[in-house]
Amino acid sequence: MTMLDAATEAPTADTLIADALANPINVAILERLPRLRLDQPWLVAGCVYGPAWNRLSGRPPAENIKDYDIFYWDEDTSWQAEDRVIKAAMDLFADLGVVVELKNQKRVPLWYPEKFGTAYPPIGDAAQSIGLFQITCTCVGLAPGGDGRVRVHAPHGLDDLYAGILRPNPLCPSSPARRREKAESYRARWPWLRIAED
Repeated sequence: MTMLDAATEAPTADTLIADALANPINVAILERLPRLRLDQPWLVAGCVYGPAWNRLSGRPPAENIKDYDIFYWDEDTSWQAEDRVIKAAMDLFADLGVVVELKNQKRVPLWYPEKFGTAYPPIGDAAQSIGLFQITCTCVGLAPGGDGRVRVHAPHGLDDLYAGILRPNPLCPSSPARRREKAESYRARWPWLRIAED
């Protein structure tokens, strides 16, 4: 499929899964993730949507993937609890040779205001955080299912992702300027993407 075909073929969860799993690092992470015994683990962001944009650009699946983000949910919001998870993940994924970052989404409202200068909306689970990324089409996540299948969470759908439309997310607590900056960073890596105005 080419970029032009993307506009005529309706993307599905299976399309996203196939694109993401074309990157063997994603396969390895999703296979190993249950070993961490996390509540609500999701592989999210660039490592999920990046392979789709790479395929549409004729590039290798892992190109332009900066890191591999994992969201999870833990009622224990102490730094020590999150640090234990981070260290366990470092051991589990050490041989992959990539940066894997884990964040307890229950903790985000505790540090977000100090780091970014604005409040973080109340959330009730890790999946809800996926819907708060700065650009709507990047709000995607994959989770290992108990049946061996991969589950998809895409609260804003997949149409914009596959059409290359970068739409600012009004649910994201960041400023319009920061959302624009994020969109421009995507265009720097995938120049065919288009920015929709606020």
